[in-house]
Amino acid sequence: MDEKLKEVQDILKKYHQEQLLRCYDKLIEAKKEELLNQISKIDFEHMQKLYEETKTKKHFDNFEIKPLSYIDKEKLEKDEKENYEKKGIEIIKKGKYAVVTMAGGQGTRLGHDGPKGTFELEIEPKRPLFTLLAQTIKEAIEKYNAVIPWYIMTSKENNRQTQEFFKRHNYFEMGEENVKFFIQNEMPMLDTTGKILVDDKGLVKQAADGHGGIFEAMRKEGILEDMQRRGIEWIFIAGVDNVLAKMVDPILTGLAIDKKCLAAGKSVVKNNPKEKVGVFCKKDGKPSVIEYTEITDEMAEAVDENGELLYGESHILCNLFNIKAIEEISRNKLPYHSAFKKAKYIDESGVIVVPQEPNAYKFEAFIFDAFERLDDMAIMRVKREDEFAPVKNAEGVDSPETAKKLYLDFIRNRK
Repeated sequence: MDEKLKEVQDILKKYHQEQLLRCYDKLIEAKKEELLNQISKIDFEHMQKLYEETKTKKHFDNFEIKPLSYIDKEKLEKDEKENYEKKGIEIIKKGKYAVVTMAGGQGTRLGHDGPKGTFELEIEPKRPLFTLLAQTIKEAIEKYNAVIPWYIMTSKENNRQTQEFFKRHNYFEMGEENVKFFIQNEMPMLDTTGKILVDDKGLVKQAADGHGGIFEAMRKEGILEDMQRRGIEWIFIAGVDNVLAKMVDPILTGLAIDKKCLAAGKSVVKNNPKEKVGVFCKKDGKPSVIEYTEITDEMAEAVDENGELLYGESHILCNLFNIKAIEEISRNKLPYHSAFKKAKYIDESGVIVVPQEPNAYKFEAFIFDAFERLDDMAIMRVKREDEFAPVKNAEGVDSPETAKKLYLDFIRNRK
């Protein structure tokens, strides 16, 4: 341990991050070892670069931004729809399709103590988000008489609770061998001077690295290997909080196959030009998503000859990838974006500080940055009321109340 401690001290001195050993002497042996392992894994050069990038604003003037073409599911001709569906069903029935749910978050914003996926929607009877998603997958399993493995990305914070929840629910009768969990990566948090924070347990203050970290996590945690062993070719990835996510979609799959694309995404048309959503576009000829904070008013309001918004296809975090694309993307890190957040930490005098204002930078990768690694992708516009009912906020827009109404309306209309 002494030798390892000396190595860590030398590294910290080199990068002026000695504060990370602030609580070392007070920790029990197991926690001392955990802290030294945490520090050993930090890429300090990269953290320094990320800190410098927080001082500069991203400019889109250097890129050529154009609309990305899409297929409207509701306007497909009968034979087109049947052609796509047939190709997709063939993949599903042959056991070449899998579903991944990103469920690393906690339900804190919803006033829920526990993993977000265990938050219950107030329908009769009450059902957790995981249960609603499981019902959708099970329906597809029965409809196509196929094995559809379900992979759940958790976080260090909620992995144990999530696995216990699934165990209590007997893995929703899908078979324990067909429900697998893997943990999202984390990144250290920096204060406004570029120092890495010490958390309230005396360890490195870390935060989940965003949904874009899923590709690297799938490789590191053996998920890609498991998929390859099973012969999986197409993987649908979505968040845990969209209770209407149609995760087993033969039409989207068939569309991607027909267009010879290694990825596909679902979109819903923006409610209005100012809606705060990222939209699909082409950036320097590559598929991409431009955030609402980055799009100009002129672009947001531009319309085509039919009066439809040129940049009106909202990215709803429902994406399909061929395993070849994931293998390629997972080999290299996606760029990180910084967010200024409130973070509890231990200061230089050993006092736990609970800030009232944002005080630290969190670094996240976004899944849509992976699109730029592809030559093209297929976009299918779907009806918002059929496939998009997110639970993000405690009240108002995208809240349990709005999701409940959308979900019940969908079930009623389906009968």
